[in-house]
Amino acid sequence: MTEYAGMKCEVCRVGAPPATGEQVEQFLTDCPDWEVITVDEVPQIRRVYKLDDFAAALDFTNKVGALAEREGHHPALLTEWGRVTVRWWTHKIHGLHLNDLIMGAKTDRIYLGDAP
Repeated sequence: MTEYAGMKCEVCRVGAPPATGEQVEQFLTDCPDWEVITVDEVPQIRRVYKLDDFAAALDFTNKVGALAEREGHHPALLTEWGRVTVRWWTHKIHGLHLNDLIMGAKTDRIYLGDAP
């Protein structure tokens, strides 16, 4: 088991190596509620979080946003009544980087009330 949530994002640059297939598979094993999707030919990880109402969804969105600012890595967030969809990918490499897996795991910790 890789403790992605305990890792820190690194500065990513154009040409940085993408996450390996092994890293992505390990992440999906450790965090099975995430899925790999492709949007506009760019691989991403996505998870839909269920919450009690809009206020809870907005609170969760704000916590993920604060994490994104601290780490300098930002997701796509869709906030709706009772749910938040989070997608992570790295714009500079047009795909998945280790940072995305780290942030996905940290997002799960926020959801579980164990904010990083």
